[in-house]
Amino acid sequence: MNTQVKQPLWLVFAPLIFLFLWSGGYATAKLGLQYAEPMVFLVIRYGLVVAIMLAAMVVLRPPLPKRGMDWVHLSVVGFLLQSVYFGFCYAGFASGVGAGTMALIMSLQPILVGILAPRWTGEKIGWQRWLGLALGLAGTGIVIVARSSLEPPTVFGFLAAALALAGISSASLWEKRFGLSHHPVTSNLIGYVAGLLGILPLAFFLEANESWNIFANVEWTWEFSAAVAYLVVGNSVIAVSLLLGMIRAGEVSRVSALFFLVPPLAALIAWVLIGEVIPVSAWPGIFIAAAGVYIANRF
Repeated sequence: MNTQVKQPLWLVFAPLIFLFLWSGGYATAKLGLQYAEPMVFLVIRYGLVVAIMLAAMVVLRPPLPKRGMDWVHLSVVGFLLQSVYFGFCYAGFASGVGAGTMALIMSLQPILVGILAPRWTGEKIGWQRWLGLALGLAGTGIVIVARSSLEPPTVFGFLAAALALAGISSASLWEKRFGLSHHPVTSNLIGYVAGLLGILPLAFFLEANESWNIFANVEWTWEFSAAVAYLVVGNSVIAVSLLLGMIRAGEVSRVSALFFLVPPLAALIAWVLIGEVIPVSAWPGIFIAAAGVYIANRF
């Protein structure tokens, strides 16, 4: 008797949709930051997402968390993902780190998750998974070195990237251990409110003018509007919902291994959208990292 549970249709296509939407977010954010300061950019993005989620709440009336700790856990994940991860990513972009390089550094997330997941979530990770993660790490290192000749590293930029990496890794682990199957509108609304509250003080204290107007230096061009629209709908609403849903449905280390596929796609999109060059010497590293993704997901 076959007792295997058939995957829901959304879960079958979720990895591919997430991969394209998430990968495009790096170059799109870099493009939008030409017209706004990083924290103000995030305030605009999160404010629009919260407005969309509030409208969805009114129409759909999804159930709210019943326990106080559920509100806490959703808020912690939202803060780690929206304030820490995106906040430091955008700070790194503003300091000169390229979209492709940032994506490469973020692809190290499975290494951290793979090391911490067994103790944090109780998952068992076999040697095949470790081999895949090791190949991904090696490939990522090759690409970073290859790009360093075209894009000299900055201390603050890579420090910001490291903190962003810690943020998204922590969010994945926290969601896996404490996350429950809440309605996506409910979890998104609470998470983005927490993220917005975490970013707002930084926008006011670091980027406001003398009149405390945080929007004074924003250039409202059509390019900026298009970038905001993509990041709000594609990244914030769809991609983040898929990410959290996949984490709840499967092992956190397998979901995290998807991030090894993000760098090559993000680099290609950045090349097309904002003209970031991909050195020939970087391609072997990209293929090695892709092999690591296959092995980590296959076993």
